[in-house]
Amino acid sequence: MINGTRLFAKFVLLAALFSISNGIVANPRGDEQAQDYAALVRLFNDWRAFESAPSREGVPDYTATTMASQLEGLKGFRQRLEAFNISDWPVAEQVDWHLLRAEMNGLEFNARVLKSWQRDPAFYTSVWTAQSDTPAHEGPTHHALIELWTYDFPLSPAASTQLATELGGIAPLLQQARINLTGNARELWVGGITNIREQADALRELALRIPASDTVLHEAIDKALVATESFISWLVEQSPSKNGPSGVSKEH
Repeated sequence: MINGTRLFAKFVLLAALFSISNGIVANPRGDEQAQDYAALVRLFNDWRAFESAPSREGVPDYTATTMASQLEGLKGFRQRLEAFNISDWPVAEQVDWHLLRAEMNGLEFNARVLKSWQRDPAFYTSVWTAQSDTPAHEGPTHHALIELWTYDFPLSPAASTQLATELGGIAPLLQQARINLTGNARELWVGGITNIREQADALRELALRIPASDTVLHEAIDKALVATESFISWLVEQSPSKNGPSGVSKEH
C-alpha cells in the first residue's frame, strides 16, 4: 500500500505549486475554515486506520465476513466526507478532500468488484525483492508485505529479528488464503501460481545469504518456504476446477 501520510503531503505540495504557478491566491482562512480542514485531517487518520485490515492470528484478516463488514463501514466514512463544504477552501486543501474521496472509491471498487483476496492467489504474495517503479506495488497487495529490498546485508541483529518476525506471518496468511480463495477466475489463478513460485525462489535465495549461525532466521525462512510450497501444491490441485473469466466486465 502507499504510504498515506507521504502521499497526502506530496499532493498538497503539488497542488500548492500549481495554484501559485497559475496565479491563484487563496483567501486567508478564518477559524471556522481551519477547523473544517483539521476535521478532514482527523477523518483521514481515522480512514487509514479503518482501511488497514484487522488482524486475525497475527496476520491481516481478509475473510468474507470481515471484508463485508468493511464495505458496510465505508458508508459512514462517505457520509463524514460528504458533510464538508469545500467550495471556499484553498485549492490545495480541496485536492486533499478529493484524494480522500478517491481512496474511498478505490476501496469500494476493490471490495465490491475486484475482490482480489477471493479471486487472485497473487494477492497473497508477501516477499518483494525489488522496489516498485510506481508509488505503490502494481496490482492489489495485502497489508503485511515483506520489502526485502529495504534490508541491508549482512543483517544486524535487530534487522534479523525483524525479518524473522515478518516471515513468521507467511504460513498463517497462506493458510487463511485457502479459505478465502473461492473465486473462479482461471487466468488470475494460473498467473498467481507463478507469483507464489517466485516467492519460493526468493526464500531459497534469501537462505543462501544468511549465515548458518543465525539459526532463528533460518528456521523462519524454512517455515515460510514449506508453507509457500504447500500453498503452490494446493493451488495446482485446485486449478483444473477454475474455468471462469478473470475480467470484471465493462459494466464496472
